[in-house]
Amino acid sequence: MATLRVRHPRGVTSIQIDVDSDNVKVSDLQQTIFSATEIPPSLQALKTGYPPKSLTMIPQLPITSLGLQKGDQLIVTQMDGTASGTSLSSLPPKIAPSNSLGINASSSISPSSIPSGKQALGDEYVVTDGGVLVHRVVPDDNSCLFSSIGVVFEQDMGAAPRLRQLVANIIRNDPESYPDVLLGRPREDYIKTILSPNSWGGAIELAIFASHYKAEISSIDVETGRVDRFGEGSDYPMRAILLYSGIHYDATSLAPTPGAPADFHETLFPL
Repeated sequence: MATLRVRHPRGVTSIQIDVDSDNVKVSDLQQTIFSATEIPPSLQALKTGYPPKSLTMIPQLPITSLGLQKGDQLIVTQMDGTASGTSLSSLPPKIAPSNSLGINASSSISPSSIPSGKQALGDEYVVTDGGVLVHRVVPDDNSCLFSSIGVVFEQDMGAAPRLRQLVANIIRNDPESYPDVLLGRPREDYIKTILSPNSWGGAIELAIFASHYKAEISSIDVETGRVDRFGEGSDYPMRAILLYSGIHYDATSLAPTPGAPADFHETLFPL
């Protein structure tokens, strides 16, 4: 066990956690910090080192991915984030999609001033200069990430079993890129788990899908406004946008009109 010194808005606290174990996840550190600071994991912003540098917190990865050492000091602040739920109409302007959708990321338009409603698919939408941006809700059945990927890349919400198998095959056939230390457990155990319809997908799967489809995947955390970009810097020509509530993923698409059938929706946007 290592002692880490945590500076946070309420003071300074020392926490104990094993920073050298691949069995300890980043999410375990976040929960420990939550116990000490009462800052929810989804709102935690961490920095360490001198000068302080931000840590990329991917809950599913082992804590060793952060490179922390015994005695390190963590600076923890709370990010702004008061939105709840996954409605597109509740997204703050700072996380609006790219200008290719006709939305200016620096716009001061408030969410309440954006025309919104329900469309033929039963999903919520917002009207943009480039069309109607639709929140494509997928089933809440532990396969939401895979179903959302199926919508944006395959136009198939029922593709989850096939996409799970795709991930399993890629991990199995490329042990150098996906070693046990990255997966946080033995590879065959990880493969068995990801093939189960009861297991969730996360950052590892999103990175795999970005590479497989040769497109950046932007995952927008609707609670905090954070955008995690998978495949960023790979010079991919297109981007897909997912919405993440902290426990659930949904897809997005761009329709010409509110009532347009799904066949007329665009799900990939030029970078």
